[in-house]
Amino acid sequence: MESFFKLKENGTNVGTEVTAGLTTFFAMAYIIVVNPSILSQAGMEWGAVFLATIIASVIGTLVMGLVANVPYAQAPGMGLNAFFVYTVCFTLGFTWQQALSMVFLCGVINIIITVTKIRKIIIKSIPLSLQHAIGGGIGGFIAYIGLLNVGIINFGAGVPALSTLNQPVFWLFLIGLVLIIVLQAMNIKGAILIGIIVTTLIGIPMGVTVTAETISFSEACAVLPTTFGAIFTSEGLGSLFADPAKIPLVLITIFSFSLSDTFDTIGTFIGTGRRSGIFSEEDEKSMETSTGFKSKMDKALFADATATSIGAIFGTSNTTTYVESAAGIGAGGRTGLTSVIVALCFALSSFLATFVSAIPYAATAPALVVVGVMMLSSFAEINWSDFTEAVPAFFAGIFMALCYSISYGIAFGFIFYCITKCCKKQAKDVHPLLWVCTVLFVLNFILLACL
Repeated sequence: MESFFKLKENGTNVGTEVTAGLTTFFAMAYIIVVNPSILSQAGMEWGAVFLATIIASVIGTLVMGLVANVPYAQAPGMGLNAFFVYTVCFTLGFTWQQALSMVFLCGVINIIITVTKIRKIIIKSIPLSLQHAIGGGIGGFIAYIGLLNVGIINFGAGVPALSTLNQPVFWLFLIGLVLIIVLQAMNIKGAILIGIIVTTLIGIPMGVTVTAETISFSEACAVLPTTFGAIFTSEGLGSLFADPAKIPLVLITIFSFSLSDTFDTIGTFIGTGRRSGIFSEEDEKSMETSTGFKSKMDKALFADATATSIGAIFGTSNTTTYVESAAGIGAGGRTGLTSVIVALCFALSSFLATFVSAIPYAATAPALVVVGVMMLSSFAEINWSDFTEAVPAFFAGIFMALCYSISYGIAFGFIFYCITKCCKKQAKDVHPLLWVCTVLFVLNFILLACL
C-alpha cells in the first residue's frame, strides 16, 4: 500500500487517508438519494438511478484513486442533474433517454479533448492571478453550499437573509460548526470527521438525524435494466438526430453540458490541488513535456472525462469531480487511497442506504464552511491594489457562489481578464486558448438566452 500510493512521498499515512476518505464521503453522501429524487422527475425509475449513481461514483472514484493517485471523488453533479431535468427534459422537450444520450456524447467529447491534451493546455493558459482567484472562489463556493444546504440562509423575501434560529436543524448546525472550529483550532487530528460524526449523533435526540425513504439493493437491481444501456436503444441515440430541425438544439445542449462539465473540473483541480501540493509545479512541468498520460494531472483529467460516459451508460446525468473532495483534502488526504476509501463507502451504501441517508445536512454543512474558510487564503496571493488584476479576480472568485456554478465564475473571470488586458493594450499577452474559451463562454450565454 505504501509503495503503490506513495504515502510517505506525499507526506501522509494510512490513518490520515482513511479519515480523509470518510470525511469526503460523508460530505457528499447526500447525492445517493438526492440524485434519483431529481432525475426520477423526468420519468426515470428511482431505484435504477439510485444504483446508477452509486455505480458511476464507485467506478469514477476508483479510476481517480488507482490510476491518477489523487484524493478526488466523483459522482453525478448537482446543478448538472437539474439542468438535465428542468431545462433539457421539461423546457426543451427531450426524453430522458435522449438527455442521457447527450450526456454520453458530452463524455466522449471530454475524452477527446483530454486525450488531445486540450484540457491541460487550458489549465496552463490560465494566469496565476486567476488561478489564485479560482482557489479562493472554490472556498467561498463550498462554504456557501454548506450554508444553503442547511437552510440557515434563505431567500424567502426575494433577498438572502439569515433564517430565524427557531428550528432544531439550525441549532444543530451551529453546534457542529463551533465543534469543528474548536477541534480544528486545537489541531485535533481528524477534527472534521469527528465533528460530522458527533453532530450526527447529537441530531438523533433533536429529531434532525432521521432516515430517508429508500429501496432495497435487490429492488434497485430489478429496475436497473430500465436505464442501463438505454442510450443505445432506438429511444436514445437512435432518435437523437432523427429530426433534422432539432439537430442545432441538440448540438447546443451537448455544448452546454460539455462546457460546464469541463470547467467545473478544471476549477476544482486548480482550487484544491495547487495550494495543497497535490498537483505540484513539477507535475505541471511534466504535463508540458510528457507524452501519453504520465503526470497526475493528465491521469486525473482522463479519469474525470471517462466517468461521465460511464455514468450515462448506467443511467445518470454528468458524473464530475466533486468540490466536496476539498473536505477530505482539508482533513489531510493527499493520495488515491482517500479516493479508494470513498469508493468503498459508496459501494457499501448500496446495501446501507437507509443509514447513509440519515446523515443530516446540519452535520456536513459545518465541515464545508470550515474547509471553505481554509481555502480563502488563496485570495492573499492576489494584488488587489491593481484594479486590472482585482476586477477579473473578483468575478472569478465571487461569482462562483453568487451564480452557484464554478464554470460561470471562471467564465466571468475570463471575460473581464480579456477586457482589462485590452484596456491596457496588452491583448497579445492573453493566451490564444484563453481567448477561445472566452468566446465559447460568451457564445454559450447567448445560445442559452435563445433557448
